[in-house]
Amino acid sequence: MGSSDAITFVRFAAPHALLMFDWLRRPHVAEWWDDPPRLNEIVVEYVVAPKVAPYIVHLDGRPIGFIQSYVAATAGDGWWPDITDPGVVGIDQFIGEPDLLGKGIGTAMVRAFIERLFADPGVTMIQVDPSPDNARAIRCYEKAGFHARGVVDTPDGPALYMTTLASES
Repeated sequence: MGSSDAITFVRFAAPHALLMFDWLRRPHVAEWWDDPPRLNEIVVEYVVAPKVAPYIVHLDGRPIGFIQSYVAATAGDGWWPDITDPGVVGIDQFIGEPDLLGKGIGTAMVRAFIERLFADPGVTMIQVDPSPDNARAIRCYEKAGFHARGVVDTPDGPALYMTTLASES
């Protein structure tokens, strides 16, 4: 990543649904996500009734991936039942464009997003929960300032629980 590379976040809107539909079916993304949703399900989940704050990530104006944040304490559906601090924010993301993998862009994207989240003084901690088998994601999170706290059970199966505080990132 050169210093001229600009990462920006655009709030997910209906025109992004087809791009998301495509990305979720690409092998490097699909291996870490459950059955990909239908197009109308993407619109409902991310535009009509989002339970998360979803964004399309752009690199120098090119849409390259997806990132979302959510308040862990209110995630529901069996997610994070032991978290009560409303300042704990979870994030999930992926790079949709395979030609951009392995170039440090994911780390830069995560760093930029956590900096944006920590700009809110109410955010006390940010968490991620990659599959313990997803070595690429784990390395990315470590480089972005996350620390492994242990393997936890989630509705999607085992996950490596990783966190960062503003002072650590």
